[in-house]
Amino acid sequence: MELAYIPSPSRGVINLGPIPLRGYAFCIIIGVFVAVWLGNKRWVARGGRSGTVADIAVWAVPFGLVGGRLYHVITDYQLYFSEGRDWVDAFKIWEGGLGIWGAIAFGALGAWIGCRRRGIPLPAYADAVAPGIALAQAIGRWGNWFNQELYGRATDLPWALKITSSADGRVPGTYHPTFLYESLWCIGVAVLVIWADRRFKMGHGRAFALYVAAYCAGRFWVEYMRVDDAHHILGLRLNNWTALIVFLLAVVYIVVSARKRPGREAVVEPGTGDSDGDKAADDKADDASGDEAEDAAADAEAKDEAGSATKKT
Repeated sequence: MELAYIPSPSRGVINLGPIPLRGYAFCIIIGVFVAVWLGNKRWVARGGRSGTVADIAVWAVPFGLVGGRLYHVITDYQLYFSEGRDWVDAFKIWEGGLGIWGAIAFGALGAWIGCRRRGIPLPAYADAVAPGIALAQAIGRWGNWFNQELYGRATDLPWALKITSSADGRVPGTYHPTFLYESLWCIGVAVLVIWADRRFKMGHGRAFALYVAAYCAGRFWVEYMRVDDAHHILGLRLNNWTALIVFLLAVVYIVVSARKRPGREAVVEPGTGDSDGDKAADDKADDASGDEAEDAAADAEAKDEAGSATKKT
């Protein structure tokens, strides 16, 4: 008997005339705005210029979307290229299907390009935006709720997710809401990174590495609960292996980086941090020039008075 459950939306799109508003895309857009907003606040607090995070996000976000989609299509190619499937669906990103691993990898590539154009070190930028990315993931996961996808094993818990769609092999029933578990975990990751960054002054990419490690730890057990089709290696889902490997790499990076480059690097963007100093130097030079001019005028006046006195005597 179902006493309580989380209902699923009857549909994932609302049509405003000819314009479709899809819940999946809406969640991604909101997540991007939150990530940029928080990243900007953290970047400015580190000494950077307001607006830089958004400028670099113009590169990072499109790259991330392409990378996320590529990872999904490559690892779940049977959904698009097997018999009876339409390969054109591989381009329909609004219907769901983004791999976080590809999104982070390609997003980092786009951020690197943006940072290079601005003369900014990528690790410092990554540290600033890390908790914002975690919150963006927390919001983006609700897109899976709109699409009734990526749920876990069957359960009758009060917070079970009720699936009503039977499309693409779904079986209506109540399941573990893994989208909700991962969303809550990502919020916790964001809080952890912000706390650890303030407590230990993490720099040189370590705050970002902490986000990666913490996310992978949660993704491992969430992935283990999912029942959607996936490739398996030695009894584990592919994304479990990916989470495990990336987690270890992130931990190693934190340890090695902390030994080689402890502390947090100073953030100085080209064109900032120097202007005030230059202005102060110019003002000092102007003051010095003014003092010299006054001294010269005084000397000339004294000489004139001395000359006049000599003539009189």
